[in-house]
Parts: sequence; structure tokens; C-alpha cells
Amino acid sequence: MSVKLLYIEDDKEIGEFVYVHLKEQGYEVLWLPSGERALEEAAGCGLAILDVMLPGLDGFTVGQRLKKADPSLPILMLSARTAIDDKLQGLQFADDYLTKPFHPDELTARVEVLLRRFASVAAEPLAVKHWLVYEQENRIENRETGEELILTGKQFQIFSYLLRHLGQIMTKEQIYEGVWGEAYLEGDKTLMVHIRYLREKLEKDPAHPEIIETVRGIGYRVKP
Repeated sequence: MSVKLLYIEDDKEIGEFVYVHLKEQGYEVLWLPSGERALEEAAGCGLAILDVMLPGLDGFTVGQRLKKADPSLPILMLSARTAIDDKLQGLQFADDYLTKPFHPDELTARVEVLLRRFASVAAEPLAVKHWLVYEQENRIENRETGEELILTGKQFQIFSYLLRHLGQIMTKEQIYEGVWGEAYLEGDKTLMVHIRYLREKLEKDPAHPEIIETVRGIGYRVKP
């Protein structure tokens, strides 16, 4: 059974070229000219390929919404923008970033790498201290007792975001924008409150957390 790819590109010439190439590689491709119906059409897709410059909602906004709705969906950004700031913005939520012009074989190779990576994530749980995290199943299990940990949707999304950036120090702005898909307002305590409740469920001693570390003045990270 072929993997279905969601491809969003408004340039007809580039879109046709990529569409035909991916079809020739054996993929089922759903090509949209804008991101307006991305959330509805993403169901059943194994990977999303997004151009940054789109009419209406830009690729960054579409990608953030897709990742928020389904953290297990791998996202590959395509862009003519080569500035490091653009790449960093994209990689806050996307799983890979390919700059134009690119060779079609490189695109195929990156798609295959992402599909393998996410397939292995689905098959093997991530061990974090005394927890086993099955991200695609939205399930966390205590490896010592076998009991399942129940988190709210936002708690799981925050934890998943930190796990996808394992070992990296993520700012409050990055986490908030990655999970909520909205700009972070300085002084907003929403994330801090969610982190506190998350620690009460995850940590053996919430007063001395060993899983979600606070990096003073910057943000948070989960140590590998």
C-alpha cells in the first residue's frame, strides 16, 4: 500500500514537476494550491510537504496548525528562502527544511528518511526515566508499574514538543508558539501553569524535577 503525501504548492510549474516525480516514485499525492483545507485533507496522509510562500495562510502557519493537530505527522518545508532565520523559524515545528532549487532525488531521499524516522518512532517507545512514551498512540506508560499516565491534550502536546527537541533548550516563546500556534505574549503564565501540572504527573519529586528541566531565564528542556 503506497503512502499518501499531502503536497501544498501554488506555483503550477513547480507543483506539476514535484507531483509527477513523487507519483513516479510510487507515492499517492494530494496536491493543493493553498493551505485553506490542509487540516481536513491531512487525514490519512503519512507526510506533508509545504511551500512557505502560499496565498492566504503562509506555509509556516499551515505547518504549525498541522503539527498542532497531529504531532505524529512529519512535515517537510520547501522554500526559496535561504536565510538562517527562516530555516530556524520553520524548524521550530517542521521536521526538515529543503531550499529551492533542489534535485528531485534529494526531495525523495528526504521524504524516505522522514517516513523511516517516524515509522521507527511509532514502533519503538521512547524511554524517558521511568516512562515509556508512545507518541503516535498518544500514550505514556510507567515502565516500573505498567500503569498508563493520563495527560490532558495540552499537557501531552507540550511534552511531545519537548521530546521532539530532546536535549535542546527551548524558549517559552518556541514552546508556546509550537503548541498553541499563536504568538507568545510576554508575561503570560499559561505555559508555566501547564508545566507545573505536567511535572506533578511526570516527576517522582515535582519540587526537584529530573525530567523537565528549567533553564533559568531561557525556557525548558528534557534531558536525553
